[in-house]
Amino acid sequence: MSATGTPPSSGAVRAGRRPRTGFGLIGPRRERHALTAERLSALSLPVGDDGVVVGVGEDGGPAVLGCHRAAPSQVVLVGGVWTAQVLALRAAGTGARVAVETGRASTWAALAQAAGGEQQCMTLHDVGRVPPMGASVSSPVLVVRDCGMKPPRGRVTPAPWQSVLTLLPYLSPAAPRLMEFADVVGVQRVSPDEAARTARILGLSAEESEALPTLDDGVTLWCSGRERRLVTTAPTDVESGLLGVARRMD
Repeated sequence: MSATGTPPSSGAVRAGRRPRTGFGLIGPRRERHALTAERLSALSLPVGDDGVVVGVGEDGGPAVLGCHRAAPSQVVLVGGVWTAQVLALRAAGTGARVAVETGRASTWAALAQAAGGEQQCMTLHDVGRVPPMGASVSSPVLVVRDCGMKPPRGRVTPAPWQSVLTLLPYLSPAAPRLMEFADVVGVQRVSPDEAARTARILGLSAEESEALPTLDDGVTLWCSGRERRLVTTAPTDVESGLLGVARRMD
């Protein structure tokens, strides 16, 4: 692209060389698009890590959970199974394979059947029974661990192109250890006591801690390092038909 809008000169023609043929036709001559340096900042695209759109942030922009990456990713969600199921369904929609490790298969059965259609992209496994998934750049994997308040150590761990999302219904005794080693932590509505403990673990501000007991259904405070983002997950029509409306309690 020329910064001035002037078509580049043809050195080959000036040198008396015959232009090569067979590499495409010369199209119509049109004015080139040009922007000043001051106007470049007006161009923007919502670009983030490859992953799942978890909802909309307070700024109105999409919030992406980067879970399809070459680096292993550990995610902890203190919240309801509804949000975990939405994330699993959206991950499957991006082409990832989803393995759900759960002691309540009946809660996930309808979703697993509907998610893949004729293809088995979401599979259910008993606790401790998830086999090696063989994740790769062309076949990323999300492992969802819905194993209750005190999930045992999983046989399948985060790996390149394989993320593990651990769902905790409340701030259990296992939460501090899991949250300490997590790359991303999501917290939905919790009690004031749980909010205070969460603030100590994650280093939340007083304002963020006070907001946790008042969060609406479908709202999650996502934390990664020092970054904090309040995100609202609104279901699509298809998601509403499968999972119903957003809810914190199972």
